Parts: sequence; C-alpha cells; structure tokens
Amino acid sequence: MPQLKSAEKRLRQNVKRRRRNRAQRAEIRTETRRLLRTIESGDREAARESLRRVFSLLDSAAGRGTVKKNSVARRKSRLARKINRLETAAGAESPPRPADE
Repeated sequence: MPQLKSAEKRLRQNVKRRRRNRAQRAEIRTETRRLLRTIESGDREAARESLRRVFSLLDSAAGRGTVKKNSVARRKSRLARKINRLETAAGAESPPRPADE
C-alpha cells in the first residue's frame, strides 16, 4: 500500500485510467469482431457502416493514447483491405454492363 499521499493519489488515478483504457479496448475488439462477422455475411452496406464505427473508435483511442497510433493505422489498413476485397468480389459477381458504342 502507498505510504505517501501523492502515491495514494497516483494509485487512484492509475486504477481509474486502467478501467477506462480496458473498457475502450474491449469496445474496439467487440466492434471489430462485429465488423468481421458482417464482412463474412457479405452485407456490404452494413460492413461500411460498421467500418466507420470501428475507425471512429480506433481514432479516438489513438488520440487518447490508449492504443498506439501505428497500431491503429495498421488495423485500419487491414480492415479497409478486407472491405475492399468484399466489394471487388461482389462487383465481379454482378453481370457485366453493356458497352456504350
């Protein structure tokens, strides 16, 4: 246990920040899993909407220092690639458009 008043305060602050950071990271993980399930189901609109939500959570976590900025950039890049693959795969399945002549 802390002996000094300042150490007691630091302990209180650390516990409070740890709770906040853990909750924020848990929310990011949950939303990311939800996005991946949406991508697997093939629903492009819902996936785009979910991607916006995950990006927002990641950016706010990076701004607060909960997650490092480079980690956020890497995750965003990988998720965006998955969405793009979903959209190009769906585009390849649709019938070709007639050429204008």
